[in-house]
Amino acid sequence: MGMRSLVILGSTGSIGTQALDVIRRNPDRFKVVALAAGNNHELLIGQIREFLPPVVAIADEEAAADLTRRLGAIHGVEVVVGHDAAETITAEVDADMVLNAFVGSAGLAPTLAALVSGKTLALANKESLVAGGELVMDLVKGEPDRLLPVDSEHAALAQALKHERRENLKRVVLTGSGGPFRGWTSSELQKASVKEALAHPVWQMGPKITIDSATLMNKGLEVIEAHYLFNLDYSQIHVVIHPEGLVHAIAEFRDGSMRAEMAMPDMKLPIQLALGWPERLPTGVSPVPLTESTLAFEPVDHEAFPAVDLAYRAGRLGLTFPAVMSAANEVAVMAFLEGKIPLTRIVEICQTVVDEHAPTSVVSVVNIERADAWARRRATQIIEER
Repeated sequence: MGMRSLVILGSTGSIGTQALDVIRRNPDRFKVVALAAGNNHELLIGQIREFLPPVVAIADEEAAADLTRRLGAIHGVEVVVGHDAAETITAEVDADMVLNAFVGSAGLAPTLAALVSGKTLALANKESLVAGGELVMDLVKGEPDRLLPVDSEHAALAQALKHERRENLKRVVLTGSGGPFRGWTSSELQKASVKEALAHPVWQMGPKITIDSATLMNKGLEVIEAHYLFNLDYSQIHVVIHPEGLVHAIAEFRDGSMRAEMAMPDMKLPIQLALGWPERLPTGVSPVPLTESTLAFEPVDHEAFPAVDLAYRAGRLGLTFPAVMSAANEVAVMAFLEGKIPLTRIVEICQTVVDEHAPTSVVSVVNIERADAWARRRATQIIEER
């Protein structure tokens, strides 16, 4: 692998900052040619000064104006502004690979733009596949290596299934730590605080994905991702709770053997597996201390955490059902973070929106956007009614 040019979308978020750390440690392998961020332009300014990308995209016009003023001393940096700025630079900038680390359904348009423009996509934005899985996978037919998963579970599965004949695969197992509320009952979860929900026992992540991990919606979204990424029937995808977070995924074969992918819980590993694919970079993470580690596996408590069953249901219904579930979840998570609803209402709101959804028979970008907008309006109404 020679020098690889990269576009980083969501550069100021949890995945984006860790990706830039991987790049920082491998200066002979990667060159940043574009960055995109939302509103955290303080951090973005530091990133621009360090990595000197020729192009920067920022959604907020006021933040962009301040950014342009403060970058006066740095010549040759073009600032693209607007809600579709990231999609624009993804399509137009000459680059080998795009890392999409945006949060939420806003990541779908740049995902499609990256693949349409012929670039390789390292995908950390799970909502792209949840909402637009059919559209995304259509664009990589015959070129599966142009779509590289950055989720720890899917990166692990990609390794476990490499060089294996698909007819030999019986099922896959996605693991989850159980989040901060493992072992809690439904009634206890109704009283869970925002502070408790943000205190994840294993992973350091952004607020939205941390709350998704607390409700196990994150695991539900990953089931839908796995269905699309690996062309698996939902009956072949299983979820177990693994509190230590050391085994990230398991492939079980028809002869009874299992291949488990293990690593310390550090997102830099799946990030650099994608950025360096198919090579393994030497700057990885510390190995699992085997003699000091225990491995436990537990079933999901479906009564306390109904999000997993809801995701299977939405996934099997297909069409725009996963998109509306994901959109409603984004709205409900924000409402919980703002103290407007209890934790348990998040999945209840998503269930109501899925129940009420009347999908069109064709999955297209326009229909996904319409379904997403409807789900956000309906979720907001439900929150305001209570």
